[in-house]
Amino acid sequence: MTTLPLRRALTTTATVGVLLLAATACSDDSPAEQAPTTSVSSSAPASTPASASPTGSDRSTPMDIRVTIDGQKVEATLNDSPAARDLASLLPLTLDLEDFHGTERIADPPRKLTTENAPEPQAPKTGDLTYYAPWGNLAIFYKDGPSASSDLLVLGHIDADTDQLSGADRITIEAAS
Repeated sequence: MTTLPLRRALTTTATVGVLLLAATACSDDSPAEQAPTTSVSSSAPASTPASASPTGSDRSTPMDIRVTIDGQKVEATLNDSPAARDLASLLPLTLDLEDFHGTERIADPPRKLTTENAPEPQAPKTGDLTYYAPWGNLAIFYKDGPSASSDLLVLGHIDADTDQLSGADRITIEAAS
């Protein structure tokens, strides 16, 4: 569990570094020809503070997607996490779903998704599209899930009613145009 505070500190440091670098580059006191000597790399977006990770319900940096559940279109978004961006790189996807624990519908994407720079764990809510890292499967929760776990990454949210989610047999996820 010591990796989570370290990951949070590194993400915060990288974000602060990017913001300082941007401020320095935009400053009138900085010569235009002066190039930074340090390269800062972070997969976290500079516009999102490390303490405010996007979630299914926090849509500050959503990626719209087109989702069809058993032939019916529903509204959906992915958050801006590295795992969600990795899922977006696999689109379009059509997956057969099966029930798991009377709480979620699960399916296997064609490959495992990245878990680097994962946002802080949170308990899944009804409609959340998640990724369970140990098994490499996607899950759509039709009931609120258990407590937060670092193994379960919330990728986004599907705006569909509980009955539609609980009975879903097939999902198609496409990039929005």
